[in-house]
Amino acid sequence: MSADRPVGGPGEPAPDSFALVRTRGYVGLLVMAAALGVPISAAAYGFLALVNELQPWTYTDLPRTLGFQSTPPWWPLPLLAVAGLLVGASIRYLPGTAGHKPAEGLSTTGAPKPRELPGIFIAAVATLALGAVLGPEAPLIALGSGAAIWLVRLLKPDLPEQAGAVVGATGSFAAVSTLLGSPITGAFLLMEASGIGGPMLGVVLVPGLLAAGIGSLVFIGLDSWTGLGTYSLALPEVPHADRPDVAEFGWALVIGLAAALVGTGIRRLALLAQPHVERRRVTATVLMGLAVAGLAIAFAEGTGKAATDVLYSGQAAMGPLLANSADYSVGTLTLLVACKGLAYCASLSAFRGGPIFPAMFLGATGGIALSHLPGLELTPAFAMGIGGMSVTMLGLPLTSVLLATLLLGSQGLTVMPLVIVTVVVAYVVSKRLSPPPADASQDPARKAPTTR
Repeated sequence: MSADRPVGGPGEPAPDSFALVRTRGYVGLLVMAAALGVPISAAAYGFLALVNELQPWTYTDLPRTLGFQSTPPWWPLPLLAVAGLLVGASIRYLPGTAGHKPAEGLSTTGAPKPRELPGIFIAAVATLALGAVLGPEAPLIALGSGAAIWLVRLLKPDLPEQAGAVVGATGSFAAVSTLLGSPITGAFLLMEASGIGGPMLGVVLVPGLLAAGIGSLVFIGLDSWTGLGTYSLALPEVPHADRPDVAEFGWALVIGLAAALVGTGIRRLALLAQPHVERRRVTATVLMGLAVAGLAIAFAEGTGKAATDVLYSGQAAMGPLLANSADYSVGTLTLLVACKGLAYCASLSAFRGGPIFPAMFLGATGGIALSHLPGLELTPAFAMGIGGMSVTMLGLPLTSVLLATLLLGSQGLTVMPLVIVTVVVAYVVSKRLSPPPADASQDPARKAPTTR
């Protein structure tokens, strides 16, 4: 399914969207999307719950079970070594590549085959639960799309390729329905990442939105039933933000430029390391895990803060970071950006996961550090940092604006003009700093979901 021809075979004219919506088959597609939304979103909830339970168990409970009074300072070393071993072995020995390569951006280029799903699951759980600096969105997109097509083809083995692409996209929508705080944010993410456009945009997106909406209800229902949480990106309290002034628009230019420079450096260094990791997959992934652990230990020993500030995706840490920002000095925040950024780079080059949440956390941390300077309030700096770093790492400007503003609730509307300026500056500068793709077809912005 391409951006120019989302439905129809090669050489065939794109069908009329008005006529397509009025067909019985489209109504059937909506019914199928609703049906798929329930099991896939429930499975996504279970995946996130598993990761959420494993993180404190492996980092806090396991050392105590082994006889330590508290988590030893060196504990991240064996934790990340095991993570590297599991991820490296999954990539090396299981079918497929255990998911897409996160250093190359967020990929939505097609549903994995059923035999590839175990490798994606194992690598994702090891990455997310044991401390590597990546997020859950990319594995959820892959697992959701792969599971959706697998379920539908159990009932309809002759599912057409283009219908399979829509089914895969629907599964992705359901899997990330509330992860980014709102089904709308997830919809924009998948829309921009896949390059869906043209007159068929609504026709293709409506089944996915329906699945995402049902998925949100499933997440809410499971939270009420289990009490485990919704696992949605959210901030409980956001400081008040005044209307933007001229000085803050100047800061938007500065933060956009800084985010482009830092983010481009992280991405290019990860891409430079990636082929070296691939030559000795298992050994090199273990070494990259040890590097992440070493950075976390160095930050903890140097600042007295928790090593977990560096470990993990940062999704759950953004709220406490904002709420307790007064407890972090500029030096501590700067060291956190440096250690987390390098750990993020190592994780991008070797592990399997999504690039969104670490980018948001880095941008938020950098923004908080800059808010100590004159003419810049905390909340606008926090939001601008998130927007600038997100667009640099993802290359998705609309999604980056939504990530930075919807996260802040009512304060997001106040700072939105500043975020837009920051995102535009960071997007343009990062594109100018990045080498052009060797083949335009490899540009993530041009890729659309297809079946393998």
